[in-house]
Amino acid sequence: QVQLVESGGGLVQPGGSLRLSCSASTTIFSMYDMGWYRQAPGKQRELVATLTISGRTNYADTVKGRFTISRDNAKKKVYLQMNSLEPEDPAVYYCRAQRGLRGDWGPGTQVTVSS
Repeated sequence: QVQLVESGGGLVQPGGSLRLSCSASTTIFSMYDMGWYRQAPGKQRELVATLTISGRTNYADTVKGRFTISRDNAKKKVYLQMNSLEPEDPAVYYCRAQRGLRGDWGPGTQVTVSS
């Protein structure tokens, strides 16, 4: 099981930026596909972005061109750079590590967009 801890959430004005980080406890971090998901109140958890071990990325249409996922295998971290934040982006953002059929989640970090 991989222990994941997200950080970097907070309050930002519309149009602003935040960078989320997720630290993983595993020694084989480079062997995990990583992803960011989010869940807003009253809504289902949804995919934001994923980054495979081969470097392939996938983004939700709603964040394409605004968000960027990246990873640092040496630091065992995955990042989500969020630019041009919109009123539709507030949610709890979760990090996920997947290897084969198994996936582990972090506890999440809150992102709030408000003027």
